Parts: sequence; structure tokens; C-alpha cells
Amino acid sequence: MDFLTRRSIRKYQDRELEKEVIEELMKTAVVSPSGKNGRPYEFIVVTDKEKIKKLAHSKESGAQFAENAPLMILTVWHEYPTGEDDACIASTIIQLKAHELGLGSCWLQTKGKFDANGKPCHDNIREILEIPEDIYISNLISLGYPAEERPAYTEKDMDMSKVHYNKW
Repeated sequence: MDFLTRRSIRKYQDRELEKEVIEELMKTAVVSPSGKNGRPYEFIVVTDKEKIKKLAHSKESGAQFAENAPLMILTVWHEYPTGEDDACIASTIIQLKAHELGLGSCWLQTKGKFDANGKPCHDNIREILEIPEDIYISNLISLGYPAEERPAYTEKDMDMSKVHYNKW
């Protein structure tokens, strides 16, 4: 897999993902790296079209494109010293595995976001997916077979001034 060809995909084919493909994604997710191998993350796999549409509108902007995605995955985490970081790592692993499997994906930021009426996005997600109060929400990922092509990153996309060696 060429990592430089992985891009955020926001348009998906009208095609369901095979159960085996979803299972392959989730097998990778549940063994994602975590602090002291605590694995405080869990995932909600959403294939229900109505729930996907509601999730895509759980925040005011930036997610509506995902209402037609055939799959969404919500990453959540339990109270744990590195839980929030671990959940983010697991979400990234899901996106990398999706790319390897020929799928497109896009990370949907939910932290600190609100719907058009000012209601916290996490409250909306909690209601839609019946998530208990003691479970923390990390992010959503939309996934599907790509219906768009995006160019691979090139050398000119790489700002190497962001890399520091041995000091700032």
C-alpha cells in the first residue's frame, strides 16, 4: 500500500460493503495500538441508512456529504489514561486498512461540534446510537467504495519545515 495515495474520500458508490470487508476492518481496529495494551476503545458499526443520515446531520457543517455513505463507524472509549489518544489511533488504523481494502474513508470530527440549533453533536450521536453517558465519543468515519478519485500526494505537498531534529 502506498500511503501517499490515501486521501479523504467524500463521495461513495451506491454499493453496500460486504460483511467480510467490514469484519476485516474491525479485526484490525480491535488490535490497534493502545497505552499499556489497555484497548479502551469500542466501535459502533452503522449500516442503517436512516441512522447514517441522522449522524451526517448531527453537526452543523462538514458531515452532510456522508449521508449517502454505505457505512459509518463511530469510535468510542472508556475512561482510561490514554483512552482519547487510543481511540484516535484506532480510527486512523481503520482508515489505513480501508485504503488497503480499496475503500474510501473520511474522518468526521465531532469533538466540540454543535448542530444548527446549538445542541452538542455528541448529544445527538448519543441519542441516535443509544450510547450510555459513561462512554466517551471520539469521532465518526464514513466509508464506502470511492466514487471519486483524488491525486496522490507529491513532494510539493510535503512541508518538510514541519520536521525538527533534536530540538525545535
